[in-house]
Amino acid sequence: MNQLTFFVGKGGVGKTTISVSYAVAAARKQQAPPVTLLSTDPAHSLADILQTKLSSRRVELNLSSGVKLAVWQVNAEKEFRDFLHRHKPDLLSILEQGSIFSAEDLDPLLDTALPGMTEMAALLALDRLLNSNRKTHIVVDTAPFGHTLRLFALPEHFLRFLGFLEIAASRDQVLAEHFGGRTRRPRAVLLDEWHRMANRLQSSLEKARIFLVTTPETFSLNEAVRWRDLLREEISDVRIQDVVLNRAVFRGAACSLCQAQAKAARKAKVFIRKQFPRSQIYLAPDTAAPIMGLSALAAFGDHIFYKRPLKWTPSVPAKREARLRRTSWPALDAPLVLVLGKGGVGKTTVSAALGFHCRQTRRSEVEICSVDPAPSLDDIFQTDIDDQPRSVLGDPKFRAAEMDSIRLFRSWIADLKRSIDAATTGRVAGIHLDLSFERRLLSELLEIVPPGVDEVFATLHILDLLADRSRKVVIDMAPTGHALELLRTPERLLTWSRLVLKTLAAHRTLGFAQDVAVKVAELGKRVRELLAVLRDPRRTQVYLVMHAEPLPDRETERLARELTSLDFAPKAIFVNRLQLRASRCRRCQIRRGWQYATLARLKRQYRDLTLYAVPDFEREIAGKKALQSFTRELWEVL
Repeated sequence: MNQLTFFVGKGGVGKTTISVSYAVAAARKQQAPPVTLLSTDPAHSLADILQTKLSSRRVELNLSSGVKLAVWQVNAEKEFRDFLHRHKPDLLSILEQGSIFSAEDLDPLLDTALPGMTEMAALLALDRLLNSNRKTHIVVDTAPFGHTLRLFALPEHFLRFLGFLEIAASRDQVLAEHFGGRTRRPRAVLLDEWHRMANRLQSSLEKARIFLVTTPETFSLNEAVRWRDLLREEISDVRIQDVVLNRAVFRGAACSLCQAQAKAARKAKVFIRKQFPRSQIYLAPDTAAPIMGLSALAAFGDHIFYKRPLKWTPSVPAKREARLRRTSWPALDAPLVLVLGKGGVGKTTVSAALGFHCRQTRRSEVEICSVDPAPSLDDIFQTDIDDQPRSVLGDPKFRAAEMDSIRLFRSWIADLKRSIDAATTGRVAGIHLDLSFERRLLSELLEIVPPGVDEVFATLHILDLLADRSRKVVIDMAPTGHALELLRTPERLLTWSRLVLKTLAAHRTLGFAQDVAVKVAELGKRVRELLAVLRDPRRTQVYLVMHAEPLPDRETERLARELTSLDFAPKAIFVNRLQLRASRCRRCQIRRGWQYATLARLKRQYRDLTLYAVPDFEREIAGKKALQSFTRELWEVL
């Protein structure tokens, strides 16, 4: 039987480095079965860390004589489209038989991008490996917490969708029972096949080994506990067996910064033992330099998981300095500010600082909203934050909220169901049975909360936040891959709404079709309004946040390129946690060397963007005093 191992964690804790190190070290052990490394993160970085070219197909890397590692960066759109292409005729047949719509009506809708496509594609890739004849140990480098939770929940959602399809496929039987006649169950083979796939995936996830990766930072540790609790609540059969404490400093603390980090690591070990008493703890040291390339990854994996001495010496780039000028935090000139970046680089901290500085200097009313499925505003503001805006830091005009997209979806669906129920209760001869069945079918469909719905309703909620024109709105975005999905969503929604209206037009004589068309038209109107705001630089400012390290540097480059193609040009980049002062500490010298080499490359690459240097603080930024200190320290890179 195939083995399945997941590495999960908050964005930026080093999941990719740890999972790849584990996979390389395990493959080199030449133990059966062979290892396949799979990335389900939309913002892939396997090619960067392995220092090799990868495509959307599985690639085999030669580790040593006769030892190979299979690597697969899943192309979500291609994987999902291939799956849909194979099954579209049967799916259209079921939907056509179970509704008033024809295959020609439904075909264009299936071709539009769907919520949860990334997670669905990841599961399809997993199932392909699990169901293959070749046994393999599958090591999965996942997306950040919120979206990994969606991945684990997806088999159950898929089973619900299959229940909806079975109801749709039973329409002939309902008609036959009412009027008499023969019945047939269409495409039963397809539905049975999908049921087996969903049950197989659900069973595999329940048996999977899960490594939780965290760092000694309080934000990371708290997020790990919140995610564990959510996992228990929503997917009770999935358990965390192992915890990796990454970037831990235990020895050689020669300066105040390293001493503070060593103290944090000791506290983190105690915290993990208390919160995860049945889990095996693995310690991954802070190397101060990026772990890249097969030899470095193998040595790192051997050290962490097989307790061998770390036989690897970090390289130090040529010494560089940067010209810096002290400056103040930028003003929020536009009503809407989007803060984006790789997970764990400090997006939430920078979002809070931008809002805090605006309140301190301009006295404008500010609301910060996190659309990250794994938000951490409550850690920054040291108060419980939920989906209802509340005052923070004792300031009634400085508010924060963490979006509950599922609640917004449920509210929209409840309103839509009321309209459908009202329009399908009429007793018109020859029509009553059809509309009763239609009502049942639509009710079942609307009860399915699709993974990815947060991207749809997060975009619409942004428009609600902008209703008060005197207010500045700061959006703390999800990590890179899913932030881009959110920004692509308005255009996709616009395409979808046009197709739905075209489909409904052929059934305009039915009251419920008219009511649904009105709802969809309203949705399209709101999406057009939002796009007008997002693409107007006078109304929307986009800031990027990154660390001055090679992996975040390359991901930021891809993010900036994608944003430009979507007409969301960034205004500036915050390079966070820079070690601005020289040190005699060897670890700090290595870290600073890599940071300044990256900073020099950034300055050459982004000549038209303002680069802000944000210093590293010995303590985490939480509370009013910390934000006051944080917003006094900012430099512009010249």
